[in-house]
Amino acid sequence: MAETFYKQFELQGKTALITGAAGSICGTMAEKLASSGVKVLLLDINREKAEKRVSVIRQSGGTAEFYLCSVLDENKLEEIKKVIIRDHGVPDFLINGAGGNHPDGSTSQKFYSLSEKGTDNNTDFFDMEISGFKNVFNLNFYGTFIPTKIFGKEMALRGKGSIVNISSMSGIVPLSKVVAYSAAKSAVINFTKWMAVYLSKSGVRVNTIAPGFIMTEQSKFLQFDQETGEINERGKDIIAHTPIGRFGEPEELTGTLIWLLSQASNFVTGGVFPVDGGFSSYTI
Repeated sequence: MAETFYKQFELQGKTALITGAAGSICGTMAEKLASSGVKVLLLDINREKAEKRVSVIRQSGGTAEFYLCSVLDENKLEEIKKVIIRDHGVPDFLINGAGGNHPDGSTSQKFYSLSEKGTDNNTDFFDMEISGFKNVFNLNFYGTFIPTKIFGKEMALRGKGSIVNISSMSGIVPLSKVVAYSAAKSAVINFTKWMAVYLSKSGVRVNTIAPGFIMTEQSKFLQFDQETGEINERGKDIIAHTPIGRFGEPEELTGTLIWLLSQASNFVTGGVFPVDGGFSSYTI
């Protein structure tokens, strides 16, 4: 009985395409899936980091390939799709993890303040360049939309598959300062639900993982003082609003991911799953 139950979670022999796979979160996902017998196809614009991931996976006995491409380059993605299908068949899984933030799409203060206008290093929402907002929004939203359009079609034609989009806690609870990032990650959640309904008769399921504050290279830079190594005020705010009382680790996302990819979640689509230490549940 137990053996039959656990077989629902087996992913051996499946193929997963992972965008943003050079990063801490999706790179870890690639390694964990490979260790479960999944052939992982890493797609990213950072050749050096992605090839290091491929090397680690292969040295551990896994199967991995790297494809250099921007998730915003529709023509290049179409070319890569043909190569992937020729060499590996239609992927069983698509994990849309490409994204990121940039100061050009953020404000420097939590609240609008006349006293801060004109001061050094102040970025006011009303003075923000629209191009900066668009760049962050496009990467995080269209960077999910375009791969879903291209690879989701092939999955739907085949009649099975699982798509997992990586949103963020800021898509559920808008975080101060990161206005473009929050808007885009919220759009990813809405898009996930729309696609889940649209593909519901095709055999393809679509869900979202919304990570809380995960300890990555970027979070170390943003939440810790680079000179002293001490946690800064924003980092303290995050921990104070995370009931578990710490940052998460990239590995702690993989359990939810494996469940969403596996047959154990066959009746699950359109879901948004916070992996956040309780951040989204805590108010005061």
